[in-house]
Amino acid sequence: MKFIAAAFVFLTCMTLLFTTEVTSARLQLRCPCIKMYSGKPINPKLIQKVQMIPAGAQCKNVAIIATLKNGQTCLNPKDEWVKKIIKG
Repeated sequence: MKFIAAAFVFLTCMTLLFTTEVTSARLQLRCPCIKMYSGKPINPKLIQKVQMIPAGAQCKNVAIIATLKNGQTCLNPKDEWVKKIIKG
């Protein structure tokens, strides 16, 4: 009886571990930018950091993520003002 209980607990733990691993892998395979800001230019002084994630297997689009004081915003890499910010 103890063996059956131990086997059940082991299998339950393994199932939860596998489910967690699959879920986290699935989350990493999507594009970080679903919506992109493409409005009037953001003042470069308000941007604390710019991160560029190249296109790849996880996402066919280049992602430009700007960190502002009030959060992060995805920028449209095709906008001219964004290109200027990236070049620095």
